[in-house]
Amino acid sequence: MAQRLAELAALLAPSAALLAAAVIADLAIGDPEYRAHPVRLIGSLLTWIETQLRALGADGYAGGVILFVALSSSSLAVVAAAVSAANAAAPSLGMLLHLFILYSLLALGDLVHHVWRIERAVRSGDLAAARTGVSALVGRDTDRMDGAGCRRAAVESLSENLTDGFTSPVIWYVVAGLPGLVLFKVVSTMDSMVGYKTPRYLQFGWCGARLDDVMNYVPARLTWLVIAAVAAVLPTFSAPKALRIGLRQHGLLLGPNSGWSEAAAAGALQRRIVGPIWLRGALVTDLWIGDAGDPAFATAEDVTRAILLCVASGVVAAALGVAVLLLVRPPG
Repeated sequence: MAQRLAELAALLAPSAALLAAAVIADLAIGDPEYRAHPVRLIGSLLTWIETQLRALGADGYAGGVILFVALSSSSLAVVAAAVSAANAAAPSLGMLLHLFILYSLLALGDLVHHVWRIERAVRSGDLAAARTGVSALVGRDTDRMDGAGCRRAAVESLSENLTDGFTSPVIWYVVAGLPGLVLFKVVSTMDSMVGYKTPRYLQFGWCGARLDDVMNYVPARLTWLVIAAVAAVLPTFSAPKALRIGLRQHGLLLGPNSGWSEAAAAGALQRRIVGPIWLRGALVTDLWIGDAGDPAFATAEDVTRAILLCVASGVVAAALGVAVLLLVRPPG
């Protein structure tokens, strides 16, 4: 039994080569669309478990904890069994499945491709298509957005999700291999599906929301530093502003983690982002993030620079992860 567990652990352990390949595939292709996508399966299983728990009256804090335990253990068991079975059929097949799962759980490429689609719509004058694209990223009203507003919302989502969609998954994969990555995605899915401060989910979703805060805590701050480091190298970007705006203004945005990369990006780009936000017809905020002396984020060039910053930051974060794995787990 101990030997079998050791063999399974080796199959699920992090690999520098597989991480590098997964990152390249993610940036080149984007998120694969197929019915058995791990996040889709996790979401479907979450909905089923939630239904069963609520039917039993377990809709409070305890129910949320049970949801996490049941969802994480089931997801980890399925991934472990699938990789083990594939490896038993052929070691190369097990490696390819490991790679495909890893690639499927990285989301930077898909975000970048979506932002480009919004930008192409704005450039072509198709504001309706741009607003539709933005509505897939944010929950605010889009009917009042002009082209600049669509660009800001798209890039805000890209920079905010740089942590949750890419650097956090990379870090948890480096730390604990596929189990760490899958566990992070379970928590992230719980936060997005039940982590709301509404009467229905305030208690039931507490576990997922707090675990998401914990698992993103260090990655969010590392992403802030990586963005600043990248800004120090790229021309027309500002590393000092990335550090300063990230440190001083991250708390102006919701949550303890999401504001770090978004505020850092505003500083690095030397552009102000966010601006007026309408929800169900009411103005909920007119908050601007960035240096007060910088112009508002508005142009096609701003979008190109923002994408360059986020992609470069993601690549640097992934390269650091690969380097750590090569030091800790050298090939051969």
